[in-house]
This record gives sequence, structure tokens and C-alpha cells, in this order.
Amino acid sequence: MRVHAIRTGSVRIKTAQVEGRGHGLASIFADRDWSDWLPTFAWAIEHEEGVIVVDTGQAGHLLNGHGHSLHPFFRWEVYFRVEPEEEIGPQLRSLGIGPRDVKRVVLTHLHMDHDAGLVHFPHSEILAAPGEIDAASGLMGMIRGYLPQRWPNWFNPVRLELDDGPFGPFTASKRLTRMGDVVAIATPGHTADHLSVLVEDGDATLFLAGDTSYNEALMLAGKVDGVGPNAKVSAATLSAIRHLAEKRPTIYLPTHDPESAVRLAARQLATAPLELGGAA
Repeated sequence: MRVHAIRTGSVRIKTAQVEGRGHGLASIFADRDWSDWLPTFAWAIEHEEGVIVVDTGQAGHLLNGHGHSLHPFFRWEVYFRVEPEEEIGPQLRSLGIGPRDVKRVVLTHLHMDHDAGLVHFPHSEILAAPGEIDAASGLMGMIRGYLPQRWPNWFNPVRLELDDGPFGPFTASKRLTRMGDVVAIATPGHTADHLSVLVEDGDATLFLAGDTSYNEALMLAGKVDGVGPNAKVSAATLSAIRHLAEKRPTIYLPTHDPESAVRLAARQLATAPLELGGAA
């Protein structure tokens, strides 16, 4: 098994989105400070049962005028940068992975920098959490800040029920392979039904974290982001991740952490300070 980090362009967001300041979206709109350009990673798991892609990253149609969102958040609070060759489809082809090789695509959530690359996977099974699909769909999805109008017209995701019981400190999970070495887990916080994917890879667990936090340091410090609907739920998820990292070797790989690809290549483990981890 091999896992690839695929950088699909870059994004800049307000610093109050990276680390919450207790006032929700209002604090983001009031913030005048921007992050550096951050990566947007997607992941490809080359598994003997077939390639599994986790998130699909950014794509050029986010940037053109067709179907442009009038939502104020996307007009003023985020910038994207992606070249055609940075999209996930061309990058997979450069690895020798064609679109029909991808058995499944698992979406941690349906924000546009995680699902824009869906256009490259018309032949794959697409999985997402049922609550996430419902929250993102239709007019209410647009109001909530999703962009369902940009989904491919063939998009009909499978509702991924996490019905295999708890996994370590996480309350719900679903095995994605017969071997049970790739597992989806519930990690609510950034969105109410956000999920992450764990890959048991030799002596370590690769934690494909989506947007559970914007970087590893924030997770270890228990600092939630500024867009999650419930800070207590977000904090509980971060605590569960630290608990996992205390119990088993864990490589933590969030989507927008500039060091995620480096940690994957170096197999650098997350080390949760005892005073922050404890019994979550």
C-alpha cells in the first residue's frame, strides 16, 4: 500500500478562520489579517483492493465566472489559486493512476476546496456522510456556504453510514476495505458531519484529517477553527485525535497544513502533550 499527498493549488483565508476567536463568522469578516498561501491536499491510497481517493481538492471552475457564488464569504473572505495541471486528475495520471483505477472517492466534507475535483471521477463510487450531503444540497446548501450548483450533473453520492461501531476514542466508524486497514471515522467540528479517514500503514496510523484543524500545532493545542458550528464539539474531536496519538503511532495529515506532505514522507508522528491529551 502507498499513500500519495497531492497538492491541488493553494488558498488564503482570514487568520480568524484558522484559529477561532469566539465570535463565529462575524470575527472572520471583521478580521483584516490573512494567512499565507496554504496548500490544499487531496490523498490517493494505492490499495490492493483498488485506489481510494480522499477529497478531490481545488479545480479551475472555482475561479471562473460560470455559476459564481454570491455568498459573501466566497466573495470577500477566501482566495484560491490553482493551475490546470495542479488539479487532481492530471496529477493522478502522472502517477500512473487513471480515472477508472479509482474505486472510491471519500469526501471528508463538501466544502468547495474538497469537492471541486469531482469532475475527474465520473466512474468512481463517491461516498460522503449522510448529514453532510443533506446540509450541502439545494438552496439551503448554498445559503450555508456550499456550492451544490457546481457539482457535476451525474453526482449522486453514496450515503456513507458509519455503522461499524466505535474506533478507539471515536464514536462511529466504517471499514472501507475488506482488510479493515482503511477506516472512515466521525470527526464532527469543522462541519457537523465531517469525517476523516484512517489508514493502517505498517507501524503507524495515517490520519487523513480533512479540516479537523488547519495544522497539527492547533490540534495539539486544542484550538478550534473559526467556522465550526459548535466549538465544544470541535474541541472534543481534537481531544479524541490527541488521545489516539497517545495510544498508537499517528501521522496527522490535515488538508491545509504546509507540513503535511513532509510529515507523510518522513513518517513524522504526532506527539500529544500529556497535559492536553489525557483521558478524552
